[in-house]
Amino acid sequence: MSLQYLIRRLVQIVPAIAAIIVITFVIIHIAPGDPVDAVASGNGDDQYYAFMRDKFGLDEPMWTQFRTFVGNVLGGDLGVSFAQGQRVSTLIWDRLPSTLLLMGSALVLSSVGGVALGLLAAKRPFRFVDLGISTAALMGYALPVFWLAQLALLGLAFELGWFPIQGMTDARADYTGLAHYRDVAYHLVLPSLVLAVSEVALVARVARTGLIQQNGADYVRTAKSKGLSANESLLRHALPNAMLPVVTVIGGRIGSLFSGAVLVETVFGWPGMGRLLLQASENRDHPVLLGLVLVVAFSVVLANLLTDLVYAWIDPRIRFR
Repeated sequence: MSLQYLIRRLVQIVPAIAAIIVITFVIIHIAPGDPVDAVASGNGDDQYYAFMRDKFGLDEPMWTQFRTFVGNVLGGDLGVSFAQGQRVSTLIWDRLPSTLLLMGSALVLSSVGGVALGLLAAKRPFRFVDLGISTAALMGYALPVFWLAQLALLGLAFELGWFPIQGMTDARADYTGLAHYRDVAYHLVLPSLVLAVSEVALVARVARTGLIQQNGADYVRTAKSKGLSANESLLRHALPNAMLPVVTVIGGRIGSLFSGAVLVETVFGWPGMGRLLLQASENRDHPVLLGLVLVVAFSVVLANLLTDLVYAWIDPRIRFR
């Protein structure tokens, strides 16, 4: 991988994020609803509304508001929340670790579990195990995350009591040290599993298809003819070449994971950016919405860049120019 390629890809991030900011800014500001009315809950008078619009710059033309916002972002300032009165960067920074923990856990579960299921299905394609995994993967991918989260909450947490109902920690206990981490892990299990279901289903199907394709290639048959077992040829030869589309799927699902995290965090009361996004949408909190979109957009673009870099690590034949 050349340095020129890396610099060129980094430069390409700028117009992509700029376009996302412009589109999101326009959509948010032309959407129905008055942020000042949402903050006042409909109880303010005309003088209060005028004061708040002047305070937040909402009485300025949209172009002036956009120019001010871009200038603040370039200076490292995401603004102040209309509803909470705190800096947007502080609100996001406080919620970011929780969301990264949830999304990271779901990403690891879906990646490892999907590849493992794909390997299991590809060992004997079109047999009973393969058909069972493919059917389960299709059902898992088709299930809406919000509906599945509610079923898991009512069945596994509320009825059976196997998992906590809501939150990231036990509010009745003040754990410290290792006990605190165990408590967080216990609360994390069910939300991360629910969030990973559709992702593990997609990864499993892509991995299975790629492995079956590669397993029938000439180089794999040659390896078997030299004495390698079916399992060894599948792992050592077919799997590395089948991983490129799997990496593409994993890297391209970061945005979908975040959208799923919004629903999962809402159902399970997980204190992450998803719940912050929902609250900001209800309150018409423009600075928080724009700040979250900026963070998510940058994360998705960065994930795509890392995906390209992983290509060269998996397959040394790939050279970026």
